[in-house]
Amino acid sequence: MMTIKRRLLLISNSTLHGGGYLEHCQEQIRNFLGEQVKRVLFVPYALHNRDAYAKTAREKFESLGYSLDSVHEASNPVDAVNNSEAIFIGGGNTFRLLKALYDNGLIPAIRKKVFEDGIPYIGSSAGTNVATVSIHTTNDMPIVYPPSLQALGLVPFNINPHYLDPIVNSKHMGALREGCLLLVDGEKATLLGITGARLFVRGSAPKEHEPGQDFSFLLCQS
Repeated sequence: MMTIKRRLLLISNSTLHGGGYLEHCQEQIRNFLGEQVKRVLFVPYALHNRDAYAKTAREKFESLGYSLDSVHEASNPVDAVNNSEAIFIGGGNTFRLLKALYDNGLIPAIRKKVFEDGIPYIGSSAGTNVATVSIHTTNDMPIVYPPSLQALGLVPFNINPHYLDPIVNSKHMGALREGCLLLVDGEKATLLGITGARLFVRGSAPKEHEPGQDFSFLLCQS
C-alpha cells in the first residue's frame, strides 16, 4: 500500500479580530514548516492586487524566518510550483482563486508536489477551500467562473472556512470557525486552534468538536 506523503495546514482565516495578518496561527505555521524549509511559494490569486498581497505575505513570512516568492512574479508558474519547497495559498475570493489556478495550469502541478513530493501546503480561507474536493461550501460571491468547481482534492471532504454559528431556526451549515486550523500529516488529521469545528455528515445530526480532536477518519471517506 502506497504511503501518502501529504502535509497540510488548513486555516479558516488569515486575520482574527484584534490581531495582525496570520498572527493567531504564526506558531503553528513555524512548527509546520520547521527548519528544513527556507523558501515558501505564495499564491496570491484570490485578490485583485497581487503585488500588494505578496508584499503583505512576504513581510509576515520573513518575520517568521522564511523567504517568500510569489507565483504571479514567475515567468512560468508551473515551473515555480515544480521547484517549490512549500506552498501557501492565501484567502480572498475563492472563485477568482480557482479560476486562476485552472488558467495557469497549476491544479495537477500542486497535486503532484503535495502527494508525490510531500511538500508542505498551507491554505488560509479560500486557500483552504481549494484544498478540498470542491468549492461548493465557499461563502464567496461568484465574481468570475472557473471551468469547474472541482478543486485540488488534497483531502476527500469539503470545508466551510469562516463558519458562523447558526441563528436559531437557520438552516446554514458549515465547518471551521475563525481561529481554527486543520493539520493533516499523511493519514492523520488533527483539529488545532482556539475555537472548535462543527462536523456535518449526511444523515446524521451536526456534531461539535474541540481543538485536539482526531479527524483522521475523514481522510478515509471516498
